Amino acid sequence: MIPQEIIRKKRDGATLSSDEIDAFVSGLSSGAISEGQVAAMAMAVFFNGMTRAECAALTQAMTRSGETLDWSDLPGPALDKHSTGGVGDTVSLMLAPAVAACGGYVPMISGRGLGHTGGTLDKLDSIPGYVSQPDNTLFRKTVREVGCAIIGQTANLAPADKRFYAIRDVTATVESIALITASILSKKLSAGLKGLAMDVKCGSGAFMQKRDDAQALAQSIAGVAAQAGLPTTSLITDMNEPLASAAGNAVEVRYAIDYLTGAAREPRMHAIVVALGAEMLTTGGLAASIDDARRKLESAIASGRAAEIFEGMVASLGGPDDIIGSPDRHLARAPVERAAHAARAGFVTAIDARKVGLAVVALGGGRMRADQAIDPAVGLTQLAGLGDAVDSAHPLAVIHARDDDGFARAEAMLRDAYVVGDAPATRQPVILERIVA
Repeated sequence: MIPQEIIRKKRDGATLSSDEIDAFVSGLSSGAISEGQVAAMAMAVFFNGMTRAECAALTQAMTRSGETLDWSDLPGPALDKHSTGGVGDTVSLMLAPAVAACGGYVPMISGRGLGHTGGTLDKLDSIPGYVSQPDNTLFRKTVREVGCAIIGQTANLAPADKRFYAIRDVTATVESIALITASILSKKLSAGLKGLAMDVKCGSGAFMQKRDDAQALAQSIAGVAAQAGLPTTSLITDMNEPLASAAGNAVEVRYAIDYLTGAAREPRMHAIVVALGAEMLTTGGLAASIDDARRKLESAIASGRAAEIFEGMVASLGGPDDIIGSPDRHLARAPVERAAHAARAGFVTAIDARKVGLAVVALGGGRMRADQAIDPAVGLTQLAGLGDAVDSAHPLAVIHARDDDGFARAEAMLRDAYVVGDAPATRQPVILERIVA
């Protein structure tokens, strides 16, 4: 089949057959289809969408483009979680070891940053020596012996999606329900899971900014996953402000270590970690109820067992064996660390979280091109949340920049992202809805 004719058909709003989707994905994997053609198809799908059947066919074709892992030899269930992406979304770094501490096995296939959102792999790559794309032998060894391993797609896991993912990032075609669904589930199906918890973000810092769109995406993922035999629960969570008070790469690893050790454990982050972990444990048969699962997770985190497993995972995948106790020995720091203040004193009444994420990208902590290197040291900490007071003593954030020019750009973007008024705003609950197919 001629690639441009398949693109033309989708461009004109027609429904693609399974054979046409298979042909396109085959060319995507082999390189026979050019980057321009991939971008054109992504844009055509972005504007015209896909039917549930088309989305399922795309998911299955991308899953078949590589190998599928088999975890049937593990003594417990293989479980995972995935987020649709947000700002300050550090959940995976704490959740995977917490679930492992409760008897689950978490072979987490994660991605790099997309658009304004941070990528879990980019965060882990800020840890010296950490091998985020190990061979399957090391991946399986780490999962079996430690309980979790957070890695990226290897060359053999959904390779068609790997290429599609990178091109979507730099062609403004990320916010497509069909493409997000197929991208997430092709990786998760390749990972051979027994259960999946989805974190579908909704708000100014999410790809799905409207509640209706977030619901549609959650239903799409749960429906296509159920069709493929993967039990999945979707939680819709608030992203009208950064989830963590840190956004970047090394700064988010530090944030995760503070959470795991109890040095700092912010309530909104904790609520999502425990809620997603409870879904994973109950789906995997490791807890009798959500309440039972929550108790087990709280104990695993409070006891320090989750922190031990995180450190074990890092060491097993090539990183230092003392990352929990000595993070400053290993994580890069930016040359410029300075507070950015609001133009006036008052209370934070609104945050454009997407603009906060773009400030991290402008600092060098994200990508403007698919081949762009990331600066692990830059980012934002002490980010003000909705309702917080800001004044000369309480900044919008501390900016970690490579130089003064970078600081100035990020400061201007932060001031544009925050609305400051005379009275504090009321926060939404962080967990908005639960959806099961």
